[in-house]
Amino acid sequence: MNHAPARPWNLCDPDPEIVADIGRKQVVKPLLAQLLANRGHTPGEPLTQHLKPTLMLLHDPGGLPDMQQAVNRLQTAIEKNEVILIHGDYDVDGVTGTTILVRLLRLLEARVEWHIPHRQKDGYSFGRHSIKKAQQVGANLIVSVDNGTSAVEVIDELKGLGIDTIVTDHHEPPQGDLPQAVAIVNPKMPDSSYPFRELCGGAVAYKLAWGLCQAISGGPKVRPDLKEFLLDAMGLVAIATVGDVVPLLDENRVLARAGLKALQASPHPGTHALLQVCGLTNKTLAADDIGFGIGPRINAAGRLDTAALAVGLLLEEDPVQARALAKKLEDLNQERKSMTSDLMVLAEEAASEFSDTKRWPILVLAGQGWHQGLVGIVAGRMVETHGRPTIVIGLDGETGRASARTVQGVSILELMHAGKDHVLRYGGHAAAAGCEIKAEQVAAYRDALCNAARETLSPDSFGAPPLGIDAVIPLSQVGREVQEQVDRLEPFGEGNPSPVLLACNCRLAEPARASRDGKHLILKLRDGGTVMRAMGFFQGDRIDELQMGEDLHIAFTPVWNEFRGERNQELRVLDFAVGKMPPLEVQGGVNAMK
Repeated sequence: MNHAPARPWNLCDPDPEIVADIGRKQVVKPLLAQLLANRGHTPGEPLTQHLKPTLMLLHDPGGLPDMQQAVNRLQTAIEKNEVILIHGDYDVDGVTGTTILVRLLRLLEARVEWHIPHRQKDGYSFGRHSIKKAQQVGANLIVSVDNGTSAVEVIDELKGLGIDTIVTDHHEPPQGDLPQAVAIVNPKMPDSSYPFRELCGGAVAYKLAWGLCQAISGGPKVRPDLKEFLLDAMGLVAIATVGDVVPLLDENRVLARAGLKALQASPHPGTHALLQVCGLTNKTLAADDIGFGIGPRINAAGRLDTAALAVGLLLEEDPVQARALAKKLEDLNQERKSMTSDLMVLAEEAASEFSDTKRWPILVLAGQGWHQGLVGIVAGRMVETHGRPTIVIGLDGETGRASARTVQGVSILELMHAGKDHVLRYGGHAAAAGCEIKAEQVAAYRDALCNAARETLSPDSFGAPPLGIDAVIPLSQVGREVQEQVDRLEPFGEGNPSPVLLACNCRLAEPARASRDGKHLILKLRDGGTVMRAMGFFQGDRIDELQMGEDLHIAFTPVWNEFRGERNQELRVLDFAVGKMPPLEVQGGVNAMK
C-alpha cells in the first residue's frame, strides 16, 4: 500500500562544478562539499572559518554603537560605588544576558542589583515597575538587557529622576524618537557600522561585558581572571543564541560552538543543576540540547511564573538550593507542555473561521483567558501547521498581549507596521514580534494586516514549506564517515539547518513501535545487511502506515545518540513515504536549504 510523505520533497541540485570546486579548494569529501553548496557557500569563500570557527573570528566589541559611552559610564559607576540595576527580560535571551552582567559586576565587587519584569503583571520592557524597582534599590544607573530601544517614555522619565540608562538590545529601533539613554548598544541602530547585525540580546550584553573587561585591563588583552570569566560566560551566550533562534552564522557560530563546550564544563552549581534536570550531564552538548532542553525550561519560568526563578538558579552557588530551583523549573516546564496542548486546541478552533487564505493571508487569533505566557509557542506551531504568519492574542478583559511568528522570508515586523494605529504598542524583529492591543481593536487589526499582506506579498509566500533534501544516499552508506562530515557543520540552527538525507527502498527490520505516550516512532530499518535504529519524533500517529515487507523511503538526519556512556549512530526521521517513491522536485542554485 502506498502512503505519501507528510509534505512535498524538494531535492537540492547544486551546480556540480561548484561542488567539485569546493571539494578541491577546501579538501573536503563530496558529500560535505554538496552540503556546503546547498547552503549557499562558494569555492572562493574562506570556508575554514565556517568549518573551524575560532575565537579569533569574534568582532571587537568596540565596534558596536555607543560602546565607549556605555563602558565609560559603567566604570564611573563602579569607581563611585553607585548602585547599578541590571534590567533584563523574561525570556531565555534576557535571563542569560542578565546573569552574565550580574556575575561580572559581582566579580568586580560593584554594587549590583537585578530586575526581571513579570510577563503578566508588568509586560515587556520598561514600565512603572522599572521606576519602582530603581527607586527601591537606590539605583544611579540602569543597564537593560534585550530591551529598551523603544522604551522612550520610561527611560526619559528615569533621566528626569537623575537615573541614567544604558540600553543593550538587538531589536529593531522604533520608527520615531529614541530614548534619552547614555548609550544604546544595539547592532541594528541605523548608524551602526558593526560588521554583523544578527546578535541576540544575550550576546550584546556579553559584548558590553567584554568591552568593560578590556577597559579595566587597559587594552584589548584582558587580565587572566577576566579572560576566565569571558570564556565561561560563553556558555550562557550559547544558550541565548540558540534559544533566541538567531542565525548561526558569522560570530554567532563561534559563540555557539565555543559556548557549548563552556556550558559542558561550567563550574556553576546552578548551571550544573539545570543540565541535570535536562538529562544533559556527561554528554557532548549540541545545539538541539539547548533548543529542546535547556531553553524551554528557562522560558517556562517566565511563561508560567516569574523568570526571576531562572536568573536565581543561574546565579545560585549553593548546590542544594540550585537543585531545588532546577526542580521548580522542570515542574513548570511539564505544566507548560500540558497547558500548551490545551491552548492549541482552542487556537485551531479559532483558526477554522479563517481558512480562506486569500482573504486571510495572516492568522490573527484571540481568546479571552488564553495564557499570555504561551501565545508565542502557539503562534510558532500555528505557523508550522498552517504555513501563514500568525499572531496569537491572549485577552484579559478589555486588553490583550500578543506574540507573532512568521514563515520563511516574510518579516512579521514589517507586516505589523500596517496595524500600528490599532495597537497600544508593538515591537520585535523580522522573525518574532509582539504587541499590546485593546480587545475592541482585534478585528480592525486583523483586517489592516491582511489587507497589507494581500497588497505586498505573493501567494507563493505562504503555505507549508516543502522538505528540502540535501542528497540521496543508500542506507548502507550511512556510517561513521558520513556522520563525521555532517558533524563538521555543527552547530545547527537558524541559517545553518541540519542536513537532510534521503534513503530509498529500505525495509523494516522489525515491526514499528511507538513510545510509551504514543507520540514518537521507534524504528529499526534494514538495507541489505545494514540495520539502523531510527526515531520519528511526533510521528506516532503514522504508525499504521508502516508494515513489514513494504518499501520505505526515509528523509532523515544522522545523529549521535549518547546513553549511559555509550555513543551510537541513529537516524532522526523527518518524514517518510511507503510503497511508491514520491516525486522529487529538483531545486538548484544557492541557498537551497535556507
